[in-house]
Amino acid sequence: MKSFTSSLTDAEFAELTHAQPVNVSRRQFLLSSAGLAAGALVLSVGLPLRQARAAEAKPMAAGTRVPAFLQITPDNRILLQSPFVEGGQGIFTAMAQIVGEELDADPASFIVENAPTGPDFKVMIAGPGRITGGSMSVRFSYPVMRKLGALARQMLLQAAAAEWKVAIDELATEPGKVVHGKTQRSLSYGELAIKALDLAVPDPDSVSLKDPKDFRWIGKGVARVDVYEKSTGKAEYTIDIKADGMLHAAVQHAPRLGMTAAKILNQAQVEAMYGVHSVHILAGAGAVAVVAEHWWNAKRAVEAVQVEWLAAQGAEQNNIRHMPADFSSEAFSELLAKRTEPGDDAETKGEAVKLLNSASPEALISATYRTQYVHHAQLEPPSALAQFHPDGSLEVWLPNQAPDMFLADIAKRSGLTADKVTLHSPILGGFFGRHFLYPAASPYPQAIELAKAVGKPVKVIWSREEEFLRDPLRPMAAVRLRAEIKDNKPVALEAISSCEGPSEGIYGRDPNKVDGTAVEGLSGKSYAIPNVRIARDYVKNPTMLAYWRSVGNSMNDFVYECFLDEMADKAGVDPYQFRKQLLQDNPRLSHLLEVVVASAGGWQRGPFTAEDGTKRARGIAMASPFGTEAAAIAEVSIEHGQVRVHHVWEAVDPGSIVNPAIIEAQVNSAVALGLSQVLMEEVVYKKGKPLARNYDMYPILRPDEMAKVHVSIVESGAKMGGIGEPGLPAIPPAVVNAVSQLLGRRIRTMPLSRSSLED
Repeated sequence: MKSFTSSLTDAEFAELTHAQPVNVSRRQFLLSSAGLAAGALVLSVGLPLRQARAAEAKPMAAGTRVPAFLQITPDNRILLQSPFVEGGQGIFTAMAQIVGEELDADPASFIVENAPTGPDFKVMIAGPGRITGGSMSVRFSYPVMRKLGALARQMLLQAAAAEWKVAIDELATEPGKVVHGKTQRSLSYGELAIKALDLAVPDPDSVSLKDPKDFRWIGKGVARVDVYEKSTGKAEYTIDIKADGMLHAAVQHAPRLGMTAAKILNQAQVEAMYGVHSVHILAGAGAVAVVAEHWWNAKRAVEAVQVEWLAAQGAEQNNIRHMPADFSSEAFSELLAKRTEPGDDAETKGEAVKLLNSASPEALISATYRTQYVHHAQLEPPSALAQFHPDGSLEVWLPNQAPDMFLADIAKRSGLTADKVTLHSPILGGFFGRHFLYPAASPYPQAIELAKAVGKPVKVIWSREEEFLRDPLRPMAAVRLRAEIKDNKPVALEAISSCEGPSEGIYGRDPNKVDGTAVEGLSGKSYAIPNVRIARDYVKNPTMLAYWRSVGNSMNDFVYECFLDEMADKAGVDPYQFRKQLLQDNPRLSHLLEVVVASAGGWQRGPFTAEDGTKRARGIAMASPFGTEAAAIAEVSIEHGQVRVHHVWEAVDPGSIVNPAIIEAQVNSAVALGLSQVLMEEVVYKKGKPLARNYDMYPILRPDEMAKVHVSIVESGAKMGGIGEPGLPAIPPAVVNAVSQLLGRRIRTMPLSRSSLED
């Protein structure tokens, strides 16, 4: 047990752990770290306390059953169960702001934790109901979470009206309390919550929401609610979770995907190593595992295991692809670039192909761009803890972005009904798309298999080397483009991407449909080009695929926006003016373009000489990912053959906002990842294996390589867009457009570390 539980009284500890596993859950941790006693909570479910009458009522719409989300203590602390997982993106703070705004409670008084599984928490007004990803959390739950806060406030008003025997319309709220103006009386939420517990949750249609002009917290840069825990090391991730009697496991995966273990050649020797409990072949995973009392002992032992690996045979099993022994990512990129297939239409407008086929050579421009495999490279290595209980139920802790999807998968693979499975979703140590449902690239199936085999709780931690071996990748692509330029304008454009989209790579290909994630960033552009064809030429990857931050936009906006500069040069028009012309009928994007240029002190493409004597140039690019508009300018120089990005100016328009400080932080992090991707990140395969097994061979952007970032936020009033991902896609093309201008020749491949950058 963690030492902090020693601060609880015996009664408090007994109540916290009654009918609960012996593990210290995040809920208990939060309560303890906040100095709260569980018996003090009055609006609650999930703990063995009094049940709200509302909880026993008929099923209610997701997001309206207040007791499932909120607990209020006598000292006005509010525990909120967030439907969306905190992974560093600030979602806990945003949820506290949205609910607190309508509840009339200071977000600083909130303690937020990841909610459990269940229909209560499927609060998205569109999409899958509940997933943390795709920049969907706030924009798809905003009205529902506001309503939740308003319902809770109404319950507290009703409790006060009954207490004072006055009409409810005589009451008002101030942050954390209900006030009766006529008599100057007030009661805190903590004082009223015990009475509100016995009230039914009002009809959601009976409460009204605030006029945005009266917002107290939404739109303000309030401080993050999770800073203290994270800055003091108290934040608890899956890798920190413990269970009584728990054993640890480390794994060694087959060197190539699809291979299986025939036998362990030195099993007796490994079993005799210090601390080793047992040695296992994980047939379905193509891996061996060592279970030990401590993870370090397990890791040392599993590294000593000698395995006879069998080459992949027959059909693919367990959704694990068969990696050819001679696979080279360089050769695969060449193959993609040399494709000539027309592909399947994803977007057509006008007569692009007809015009391009009949255009004069002088009017035509063409190019092939390439993008690379990249790792997620999140800070937290994957881990999972599984525990079977004597009654046959199963409890699992694992980092994930989609609790209900994982619960369903765990039930299916364990042979249990869903009600026999409890899934805990601790906070994430970064993710960028890494913790979606990729069972073949996650340790939880291994933890479940090992826990069942040894009859004890087992926590599996993948070493960084195993993570780099099995991390599913963002797919690579080669995009062939051609355009016709007439009268200084593009009249026709065609883009054919040879690739496999990440969605079809994960869920399987539908031959009658083009995967939208394969072409996003190429299709649906706002530029006024009258004839357009966007197509996808399907080529299956031998690697496992995954979503990566900004998904298809992360690679395709690089392609599109760089080719747009090529078209501008062909037309003899400055790239900034070229974009202005093509967006002249779009006031929102035209304004955004003006904002980013103004923030940079005006547009100058260069090359020019900076005050420090360096020769510099600027590149400009735009992107429209996840419902948000973005425009970026990058200023670069080349020093000793390496690109130095001095400044990035980025303007984003998400329509409306919740927390500008978090938006600025998200844009900064997106710029960092965008720079890392365009400058250096690349997964290289040779002979069927990734060359990099740790950060020594997979460099990411260092702090001293980060640009100075200048963020402008435009709140246009358009429909709310996302913010976690939109800041990234415009960065690579802005950098490459600047580099190309500086060099006087086009760069068409990421990362730039692959290219010669000497003048």
